[in-house]
Order: sequence, then structure tokens, then C-alpha cells
Amino acid sequence: MINSKQNILITGGGSGIGLSLARKFLEHGYTVIITGRSLSKLEEAKKELNQLHIFQSDVTVDEDAKSLAKQIHKDFGGIDILINNAGIMNFIDSGDEGNDLKKQFNEIEINYHAPIRMLHYFLPQLKKSKNAILINVSSGLAYVTFSQAPVYSGTKAALHFWTQAIRPQLKQHNIKVVELLPPVVDTKLAQDANMEDESLKPMPPDKMAELFWKDFIKGKEEITPGLSKQLKLMSRLAPKFIFNQLNKQSIPNK
Repeated sequence: MINSKQNILITGGGSGIGLSLARKFLEHGYTVIITGRSLSKLEEAKKELNQLHIFQSDVTVDEDAKSLAKQIHKDFGGIDILINNAGIMNFIDSGDEGNDLKKQFNEIEINYHAPIRMLHYFLPQLKKSKNAILINVSSGLAYVTFSQAPVYSGTKAALHFWTQAIRPQLKQHNIKVVELLPPVVDTKLAQDANMEDESLKPMPPDKMAELFWKDFIKGKEEITPGLSKQLKLMSRLAPKFIFNQLNKQSIPNK
């Protein structure tokens, strides 16, 4: 699985899970390219990890994704690994008619549409690689929905099933498909969501990256660090019980 001569692109790589994954791949000699909307975040990441290559780009904008693919092909000759990591979580009360509809659709755009878009534009580069890998970062909440974040739960479930569906298709083109389903990780996403449920206690991103790496180098296709492993098991053995445990408070605090 390890091939340090490979080029890797990580979306949402300026902080959180993306940056921790970037750090882990750099440790093993990979060429790591990160992208994100915030140039200041990308520049801060490069100050910490000088070997990083940064590109400001918005995964929700079609022209940005297309231009990014062209630029990376020009500068690096293409990528071998694409990590669809960019994502957001909003706490929403679906019973409130005052909700911002645009905000909810934007969450769908980032969490679900963007990975499809990125694969579309980078597929020609992955097909040319001898060891191509697509890694989709979904969530342990793809197994058990979390009512306080209904759109997030829906997008991660959709990403989970899309990932499973494309795996045998991309196998025909020698592209391995891996899904990382993290538990709640201590990132700005979780902090902004103000998560107070003790059962969803955030995991440090570097620990999550370490657990990912152990399974990644073993060649696992579905990686479930920490609580995600229990969510997967309980969603099969006792789905109603684990749903009720996770959703004791269904309405988010204002």
C-alpha cells in the first residue's frame, strides 16, 4: 500500500482531519497537495509543514475544480491519490420554518456533490496512475443518524452508499476505493457545532490520522476509528437502541 513516490490531493486540507492526514502522508515521503477555500488557512498549514503544496480552490465551484485538475496535471503530471475530505456540519431544527434553505443546500453541495465533482475531473489522472486510490471521508454518523444534524447525517449516508456503489466500477480501472468513517473529531467543524453530547466526545485529529494509517497500510477499504466501529456494529445488531442512545436530545440548542 505504501508508495512514497505518489502524489496526493487532499480537499479541505488546511486544518482538522485534512491537515492531520497531510502530516501523516508527509511523514512517509509522499508528495502532498492540499486545497481549500481559505488561503490564510493554507498558508498557515504550509508554515507548519513546509513540504506541502497549496492551491486555493472551492470544491463547490465547477470551474475551480476543473482549473485545479488542469494546474495539478501541469505542475505534477497528475495525482495518484484523491482524498475527498472537505465537509461542514450544521445543527438544524427541521421543524423551524425560519431555517436558511440556502445554508442547508450548501451543506449538501460540500459534503456530497463535491466528492462526485472532484472524482469526475480527476478521474483521467487516476486512471493513468499505476496505484490509484480514491479516499472518501464520510462519518460514523453514516451508520446511525444524528437528529441534531439531519442534513449532515443525510449527506454522509449518501456519500457512504455512493462510495460502496462506485467501488466495483472503479476496480475495473485499477482504482482502489477507500472510505474513512471518522467518529466526531476535535476540529473547528465540531467546535462550531457546539457538540455537548458526551457520547460523541471528539477524538484528537492526530489520533484519528494514526488509527487511519494503521488500517490504510493493511489495505482496508472501510476504516472505522474509535466510536465509528461501535456505531457500525450496533447499527446492525440493535439499530433502534443505538439510535435512541444517540438521539436523547433531538432538537439542537439555540
